[in-house]
Parts: sequence; C-alpha cells; structure tokens
Amino acid sequence: MQTSPLPPESATAVSLEGVVKKYRDQTVLQELSLKIRRGEFLTLLGPSGCGKTTLLNLIAGFAQADNGEIFIDDQLVTDLPPYQRQIGIVFQNYALFPHMTVERNIGYGLRTRRLPSAEIEQRVRDAMALVKLDGLGQRKPRELSGGQQQRVALARALVIRPKVLLLDEPFSALDKGLRGSMQVEIREIQRQLGVTTVFVTHDQGEALSMSDRIAVMSSGVIRQIATPDELYRNPQDPFVAAFLGDVNILPAHYHGSDQDGIQLRLGAGLIRVPRERLVGGSHEGRRLDVYVRPEQIRLENLNGGSVLSGTVVNHVFQGDHIDSYIDVDIPVAGHKRVMVRSAGLDAPRLWPVGAVTALVLPDHGISVFNAAP
Repeated sequence: MQTSPLPPESATAVSLEGVVKKYRDQTVLQELSLKIRRGEFLTLLGPSGCGKTTLLNLIAGFAQADNGEIFIDDQLVTDLPPYQRQIGIVFQNYALFPHMTVERNIGYGLRTRRLPSAEIEQRVRDAMALVKLDGLGQRKPRELSGGQQQRVALARALVIRPKVLLLDEPFSALDKGLRGSMQVEIREIQRQLGVTTVFVTHDQGEALSMSDRIAVMSSGVIRQIATPDELYRNPQDPFVAAFLGDVNILPAHYHGSDQDGIQLRLGAGLIRVPRERLVGGSHEGRRLDVYVRPEQIRLENLNGGSVLSGTVVNHVFQGDHIDSYIDVDIPVAGHKRVMVRSAGLDAPRLWPVGAVTALVLPDHGISVFNAAP
C-alpha cells in the first residue's frame, strides 16, 4: 500500500496557542499550546477528565475557547463554526442516522455542501470501497455489526476530504479482537490518505501502537509530547512515567557525582546513573525516586555485591511473558514489592516462590525524579 511520508516539523496542520477553556469556575485547559504536523497521527492520551475531549471539541468547533487562538492550515478558525473548518470526526457512539441507509449516512456531509449528485455518488462509492463496505449501501445501521457501523462513521468523516480527521475514542464499544483489527485498518487508511489525524484515548496500548506522536495530558496541561518509544523509554515527568505502562518506583538518595554520572544510594549499596537520566532541578541532598520498567530488571543469583535483593512471593503467567513479584526491604523506605517481567517462561523454575534473589537494574534504562514532598 502506498503511504505518505511524514512531512517536516515546519509543516503544521493545526496550531493551538495559549488556549484556555473554563466551565463555570473550573479551568479545564490551562494556556495549552500544541502544534500538530501535517499528515501525522497524533494521540491525546490521558485519564478521564484530563481535558483531551475538550481539546478535540475546540479543534472541531463544538466548543469555544475562553482565551487563545486555533489555526488550521495557517487559517485562524477560533471563531469559525464547525461546518467551515473542513473537519471530519468519528464519535465514540458513531452518531449514525438510524433512518438512513449506509449510502445516505456516508453522503450526508456532501449533500449539506450541495455537491452535484453524480459527484456525491462517486465519492460515496469510493469511500465505501476504502473502508470495505461494498454491497452494504442499502442497509440501515441497525442491520450492521459494531465494526461495520464504525466503518460507516469513518467513511462519512473521510468522504468530505477533511483537512483534519478527529477520532474520539472510536474503539471503546468494540470487543477486544475487533478493536485490534480496526486499529490496524484505520492506521493503514490514514497512512494511505496522508490525512492529519487527532486521536483521543485513555488506553495506553492503543496510543503506543497507533501513533506517530503522543501528547500525554493531565489536569488540563500536556505533560510531555514525543514519539511512543521516546515517551516510554525517556519520560520527562513522573506522571508520564507512571501512566504509560507498568513501572516500579524505588526510593533512593543522592550520594555524589563525578564526570561519569551520579551516584545514588539504593538498598544495600550504590548505583551509578548517567546524568541525562536525572530529570528536573537540583538533586543534591534530596530524596529521589527511581522509576524502572519491569522488563528492565534482571533476576540473578544472590552475591555479596548485590544492591537489591528480595524474596519471591508470586509468579503470574501472562501468555508471552512472566510477571514475578519480589518483596524487597529498602533501608529507611521499608518494604517494597517489585515487579520483574521476563520474556522467557522459566522464572518460576529458576526462582520458585520463597527463593531469595538479587535484582539487577540497568545502567541506562531508568529515570530519576525528585520525590514528591
């Protein structure tokens, strides 16, 4: 399938500058600025109530900003109504017209734009072929499966040839198997058309697997925006590190530094951390939190030089990996339960429940933040 290459960073499709949105006395978006590149698939990821759907509604024109400006293709659209923004949107519940056929639903936006009948018919046929709905044009929404209804909603959004496609949690009503296949299909269509797409979800797996970039949101602000790999491996905010997958948080103390990095006191000894893995402000004399992903910790036989050790309390089989849980005693901090993820399935045999094992941390695969007060 022919795909459109991602354009350079200077090619901006959507720009939000200092956008503020309030509902009564509650500030939902706090002076938010964001640039979305032309042709990219950008995901707004965050927990419920973080402001991601409000941000989507502001781009679409369904809500008005209290302050700030919104541009689409360098045109100021802050005060334009939705129908003048050339936006396609797929809602969480699809919002199909129950009394209309598939063809009529897909062509609705073209009819409101008063396009010639022949052009409408051709565009609808092309859109139905694109989303694999051939032969279903005369059916009503109630006669379709959930996946087919989603395809109708997607075709209706794309048939108008939008400048920007907005997806508001479109997979939430689908079962797990269908959800996965639809994610692949929508991403393939997006790449084929090269349409700038903004996707809203609270599902970390969806965001990591589908996105060119992810903007992680919390309490009305963007905590970090980067590629999925960069966000997962190099978070710049404790919320991002904890929200974007399983993570262990281990208390440590600053011990000293040299040209090779920073020394931290953790458990029974010292670990050395590259300077670039420490995020934010001064660390001297501070209590720190070490964030480390479960798959980055290695279990080894106990020896005299082990910094961290603990007792195996459980193994959980997860199909393609094993999650092992280790009880670790850390001076001052006390008892901590650490998750270790092993790609191999022999951890229960090597370290049965009750065994004492050493935990080895990676040199570069951790992030260190100042501990919360």
